[in-house]
Amino acid sequence: MSRLLAISALALVLLGASPAFAQNPPAASGYVLPDTETWELKGADGYPYQIFVSKPAGPAPAGGWPVLYVLDGNAMFAGFAETRRMHDYMKADPGKTIVVGVGYKTDKAYDIRRLYDLTGGPTPPPWDVDLGKAPTGGWDKFLNFLTGPLRSELDRRYTIHRGRQSLFGHSLGGLFAIHSLFTRPDAFHTVIAASPSLFWHDRLMQKEEREFAARLQSGKIDRVGRLMVVWGEREETILERWDAEAFVRRMDPLSAYGLRTRHEAYDDEVHITVPSRAVTSTLRFAFTWP
Repeated sequence: MSRLLAISALALVLLGASPAFAQNPPAASGYVLPDTETWELKGADGYPYQIFVSKPAGPAPAGGWPVLYVLDGNAMFAGFAETRRMHDYMKADPGKTIVVGVGYKTDKAYDIRRLYDLTGGPTPPPWDVDLGKAPTGGWDKFLNFLTGPLRSELDRRYTIHRGRQSLFGHSLGGLFAIHSLFTRPDAFHTVIAASPSLFWHDRLMQKEEREFAARLQSGKIDRVGRLMVVWGEREETILERWDAEAFVRRMDPLSAYGLRTRHEAYDDEVHITVPSRAVTSTLRFAFTWP
């Protein structure tokens, strides 16, 4: 009898394992970052930006939460959000802030729309061969969106500190961040430009830099944000390293007129790995008081 029961049990196991009777496992759900939320906000032209937010639990401090805007949010937000959360867990200052990723309606890391949002004119050679037909030149409209509708919506949803708003951009985002400093120096308390593609608009950026320096030195700028520039020692497009090195040398003398500047070169980092290396130093630079 015991042998018969054993054979019967084995038969049931084999029967349950057969393709005809096997059940499909439930579909696995995607991972959701804790302490985050996402929503959509349209720009002036109706484009639906995807906004990613990482924020601390509990009430805001007196004066509101400081805010860090992270460009190319689809690619960059997760790293900043998780690092902010770990700092918050350790009760460290960089965790006591809101991180806002500004992204696009895509599951990919980047979207061609960034070429329009982050540039001020046509694509230069040799990139124009592949990207020459893509829309460009919308950076002032995008800056209006960041400092207008997006900031107002953040103010409506959360308690934010209007005087402590920081901006992080990488590559073309770094180019855009420096453009924002030059043209609207009071828009952000802190600007972080990682591997900025200054060569993309050589003459335009040189012109903006000269005008910014002249206005700062003549006392025509009442309040200017602080600036950090980082880059990788192994940048594949070597101009992103050369230009960053020369740029920070030109910015340093402006400390006499109120521009506080820091910079760092990351050993062994290539262009695409610079943002990951920059996360912690960005949070510390942006949110160290005052």
